[in-house]
Amino acid sequence: MLEIRPAALSEFSLLPALEADADQAFATLDPPFPFGDFPPPGTAASYAGAFHIMVAGRPPVGFARLEIVDGQAHLGQLAVSPEHARRGIGRALVMAAKAWALEVGFHTMTLCTFADVPFNGPFYASCGFVEMPGGPERQLPPGLAALRREEVRLGLDALGRRIAMCADLR
Repeated sequence: MLEIRPAALSEFSLLPALEADADQAFATLDPPFPFGDFPPPGTAASYAGAFHIMVAGRPPVGFARLEIVDGQAHLGQLAVSPEHARRGIGRALVMAAKAWALEVGFHTMTLCTFADVPFNGPFYASCGFVEMPGGPERQLPPGLAALRREEVRLGLDALGRRIAMCADLR
């Protein structure tokens, strides 16, 4: 297994291309998922502004981006290069991110994802996340509800059913 570690500052410039490459996995779905309608990848500056970035490998072949939403850890992005997919790297990144978040004092971790894409909703469920009730405007904590509204604005909900999920880290 590849080493999972905090990203070095010099690696932030590599992450946008890695994110774009990882989106290619959506083309393997049947029927293919319209990932060309996704928002553009983050920039090196946006990754540098993240709360915490964990990477797998040297140079990175995958990463997990963590933010703080509603006072808790939020998995804002998980990406693994298609050449390294289906080898447990994504799961290792999620588990390392959860362990790191618990170690620094968070009790839960949230994320937003496509409910019915096998390597999204079902994958995160297998990592201990459960779907949260509510949609972009109801029953979610305010920060998470704002993220869901932004996803709607960006057109992600038009591509497939989106959900918020949460994992207890204790």
